[in-house]
Amino acid sequence: MVVVGLEPERAPLDLLERVAVADEDLGKVLADLRSRPNLVEVVVVSTCLRTEVYAVVERFHDGVADLQGFVAQRAGMPVEAIADHLTIQFDDMVAHHLFEVASGLRSAVLGETEVLGQVRRAGAVAAAERAAGPLLTELFRRAVQAGRRVRTATAIARGSLSLSHVAAELVAEHMGGTAAGRRVVVVGAGEMGMGVAGALGSDGADVVVANRTTAKGRAAAEAAGGRAVGLGALAAELRQADAAVACSAASLPVLDGELLGAVLADRSGRQALVVVDLGMPRNVDPALRDTDGLVLLDLDEIRARADRAMAGRQAEVDAAQAVIGAEIERFRTDVRERGAAPAVASLRDHVEQLRCQAIDRLRQHHGDLSDEQWEAVDRVTRDALARVLHQPTVALKEAAGTPRGERLVEAVRALFDL
Repeated sequence: MVVVGLEPERAPLDLLERVAVADEDLGKVLADLRSRPNLVEVVVVSTCLRTEVYAVVERFHDGVADLQGFVAQRAGMPVEAIADHLTIQFDDMVAHHLFEVASGLRSAVLGETEVLGQVRRAGAVAAAERAAGPLLTELFRRAVQAGRRVRTATAIARGSLSLSHVAAELVAEHMGGTAAGRRVVVVGAGEMGMGVAGALGSDGADVVVANRTTAKGRAAAEAAGGRAVGLGALAAELRQADAAVACSAASLPVLDGELLGAVLADRSGRQALVVVDLGMPRNVDPALRDTDGLVLLDLDEIRARADRAMAGRQAEVDAAQAVIGAEIERFRTDVRERGAAPAVASLRDHVEQLRCQAIDRLRQHHGDLSDEQWEAVDRVTRDALARVLHQPTVALKEAAGTPRGERLVEAVRALFDL
């Protein structure tokens, strides 16, 4: 197993933006990756601050090269230019990495809960597209299980902040400490949009959800005690708003220079419009950051604020790692035993057939034995072979999932012509 990708600890925001995979493109991306001869199984995890490809590869170096090339191609840069930003893990460390991701330990907001759903969906989509096979399907299932256990067995998610809540706090901070009574436009009604709308509604903000699909926007708005409009009314709403949070999944900026320029021109003399951009790719052109009348905050500000807010939660990391360690050991044990099972079963079936054939030949020359005597022969030969096979079975199970285990399996298959 291998994972290659970009995550917020090592990659700048503009690079993360370049490689992000939109939901509508995920099926095509999985098909492209799965078609490559070195990649046997593939899952893509792409969130607002992370894009990673998990794979089972035929040949390690060739497989890693394929994955690096894929990320570089999406970035529009040579592999050498992004090499220092790439996260690369293999074998046992892949499970540890993914379990940390699902548990929120590698998120910009430590312990945040949104990533757990993102990991679950990534595994489900890859399975539905037949890109994930038995190993990655099980790995992602166990990762979700580990993420849930971390959140129930430790306090890392107690009072946990999500990116949505941090965005709402940023709005309140720039509104004098509270969003109560302020009109805030939320652009996008996906999971992030619903979270932002809910957080702002809880703070007493007057929430307006602008979404391409009005019905979906209405569901997000109603949960926040607000109202919904179509994207055609976005400019008019922004003229009357105090702030906006953009979290659309659109591939092009929703709040472009033309729209914001017209809106800001009509807001002359009013307090600056605060815009928090949670989009990936970004919903607002970063070149507009220095525009008069606009305060533009993006995921870099989100990360900085989350780091300050989460400082006190670091004490729970050790407890979370202990849970993850136990879950990883369970996963490894199960994988090893399952990996050895076909070879062990083939070996036992082969030897049992040889035993039965030997007894049949023996019956032809010793037809005078009683039933009790044949039962004794059967019992003795069965017990003897069980003793002979015990140590090879243990060795195969203990080494399964490792290079040594692969060599042992191949040796057994060659020696017994399995």
